Amino acid sequence: MVLVKFLGAVDLASALAFLMLVFGMQPWLQFILFCSGLLLVKGLFAFKGNVLSMFDLFAAVILLLSLIFTIPSIFLWIPSFLLLAKGVVSFI
Repeated sequence: MVLVKFLGAVDLASALAFLMLVFGMQPWLQFILFCSGLLLVKGLFAFKGNVLSMFDLFAAVILLLSLIFTIPSIFLWIPSFLLLAKGVVSFI
């Protein structure tokens, strides 16, 4: 039960990083690397058959690419909403 809440907190922190990028605030490099690293680790559960973990891999790649390139805002809004929804549901 505690693990689910911790993983939900990771989703909420990653959604916060995406929302900071959407609204033009530059999050710390360490925060982006931390969130994307945890999303990559969570995404490894995709190989066990969890479909939502594939989305974690996708979000981690987008978060890492946002360090190098300017990503269009639609590609930042979609992961932020989905990660926010996953994070909120894990606390219910």
